[in-house]
Amino acid sequence: MNDDVIDDVTDDFGIDSEPASLSLFEGDEGGLSVEQRRTLVLLLKHRYISAALQPAEWQTLLKSQSLLKSRLNDVFLDLHVDLHYEVAFKRQALAEGGERFPTLLHDVAYTREETILLVLLRQRFRSERANGQEIVLVDRDNLVENVAHFRPEHATDLSGDARKAAAAVDSLAKARVLLKTSDPDRFRISAVIEVLLSVERLGELLDWLRDENSDENRDAADEPLLEPLA
Repeated sequence: MNDDVIDDVTDDFGIDSEPASLSLFEGDEGGLSVEQRRTLVLLLKHRYISAALQPAEWQTLLKSQSLLKSRLNDVFLDLHVDLHYEVAFKRQALAEGGERFPTLLHDVAYTREETILLVLLRQRFRSERANGQEIVLVDRDNLVENVAHFRPEHATDLSGDARKAAAAVDSLAKARVLLKTSDPDRFRISAVIEVLLSVERLGELLDWLRDENSDENRDAADEPLLEPLA
């Protein structure tokens, strides 16, 4: 069979004589498409990605989940995908024998005020969703005031506590647990809150907060309570 006949056969069956190159720059030896690379970068750069905020990357993630998980596993990270709430995020991989792997993540826990806000947001989100609300909105001032309800009776630095609560709101907005709206003082609660706090963990934190407020001999204002998404 001559070369012309071979070319005709491959054209008829839609077979490329040479595979499409994935190279995007000189010397590029990567094995991912540009869409897969963009999705991987978002996973590494942000706390999480979601169908609501990154619809194109979310679809790429669903189509290439095993491949992207493999790339994260290569750097000791694991991929968690929640199909119900349509969010995905990375976590530090844990060795079976307790060995600590090298990490790319910042090992910084949430502050007391941030943890209180997470509990409040989780309760509010679950309540509003149960009442049929798809979008759950909260106001900055209301959040700060609610954090104050968990202030121990012996706490006297009211202005300092208010500043910490306001900073906690900004921190959760930066982490995109709170999503910005057209009003700078109004936020939408992200569905990722359901993934962050299980029902069991929520109960544990509520008990912890009650105990803290009843113990006047303990000052845990800066004690971290939760490990955050990276």
